[in-house]
Amino acid sequence: MSVQQIHVPDIGDFSSVEIIEILVNPGDSVAIDDALITLESDKASMDVPSPEAGVIKEIKVAVGDSVSEGDLIVILESEGEVTGVADNDAAVNSAPSNDQSEAADSGGSSETPAAASVAPSANPAVSFERVHASPSMRRIAREMDIDLNRIVGSGRKGRITRSDIESFVKGGTGKSASASSKATAPAGSHGIEPIPSQDFSKFGDTELLPLNKIKRLTGANLSRAWLNVPHVTHHDEADITNLEAFRKELKPRAEKAGVRVTLLAFVMKALADSLKTFPTFNSSLDETGENLILKKYVNIGIAVDTPNGLVVPVIRDVDRKGIFELSADLMEMSGKARDKKLKTADMTGGSMTISSLGGIGGTAFTPIVNAPEVAILGLTRSKEQPFRGTDDGIVWRLMQPLSISYDHRVIDGAEAARFTRHLADLLGDIRLLLA
Repeated sequence: MSVQQIHVPDIGDFSSVEIIEILVNPGDSVAIDDALITLESDKASMDVPSPEAGVIKEIKVAVGDSVSEGDLIVILESEGEVTGVADNDAAVNSAPSNDQSEAADSGGSSETPAAASVAPSANPAVSFERVHASPSMRRIAREMDIDLNRIVGSGRKGRITRSDIESFVKGGTGKSASASSKATAPAGSHGIEPIPSQDFSKFGDTELLPLNKIKRLTGANLSRAWLNVPHVTHHDEADITNLEAFRKELKPRAEKAGVRVTLLAFVMKALADSLKTFPTFNSSLDETGENLILKKYVNIGIAVDTPNGLVVPVIRDVDRKGIFELSADLMEMSGKARDKKLKTADMTGGSMTISSLGGIGGTAFTPIVNAPEVAILGLTRSKEQPFRGTDDGIVWRLMQPLSISYDHRVIDGAEAARFTRHLADLLGDIRLLLA
């Protein structure tokens, strides 16, 4: 047996990311790729896997610690070669476990989890360190102010399950709903009172279904954006009759290239041109709110609906790529999103986001700006509409609805209307992209 140090791997551009869960204990046996800890930033959560199989000898971090690439997290006994153990373990500092990320997430703070400042509580949260329960069950317990130490798990090896928590609550041994709502009331949410909780079991049977991490993070980010960004949505439509005909003409060539060309690839290309023509849309406010950071790159985020929730991978350098290349990027990123293989770096650095509901339906909607971006484009289903022709006859045209939400601190209504009209004109005549 040899002793190895396990460090935080490459986590993209992030640093000082908070640990929200430690998934192993000293003495646990782990296999390669078993999760050791869970990190959570304001953009995403991620599990740090073990690169080796072995037995956990020592854990060098605690819940609530902030770590960066290269930081030591555990000491592992494995059958691999010795990589060296630090001579002075005291050099690795572990902050006390305080579950700050749980408080920040359930509290709906407008600050990012990594930057949130949580004052010491006079009644510190009960430690679940020795409890055998999954991260989602631990989060539910904290949100409902339940002491998991008082629950006997019925799952494998005594693991606490959802039904165990439900039975505990129904048994009346948990704290009251009013106490729970006070314990989880959001701090700093612009003074907005939380929605009062109710005991819905009084009206009939209920089931407790925990939100997964993606939905919890998405909800927190969208709430933060909605509270901080003064949203306005402008609606317009583009005549894509000729564009759709051209897209169908490309189908044989696309099949030979191994890609599927959709309307979205053309929208991305037209949006890239619009961002260059209207650079204010390709910007972000700095932390003071008094300066614009103009971006010289054009990276477009694409909201992807997955079984686990909404994720937004970013396609880079859209202005420099052709339709086939963008189609290939879309296929790759969509696949990674559905297979839960997106990395943090795949979901950062966007200029503007597109949220397309065209494959489902709808006529218009108000997408929430993906802050710190300042605008987002929403697409719904295109439909044929009748128009009066030049000879007073009726002609049918395929029209694509466009819904653009924007940050009114940065963009005014007239500029939004001009931007949307420019985008619609490009989609109406793709030859303008060559002008």
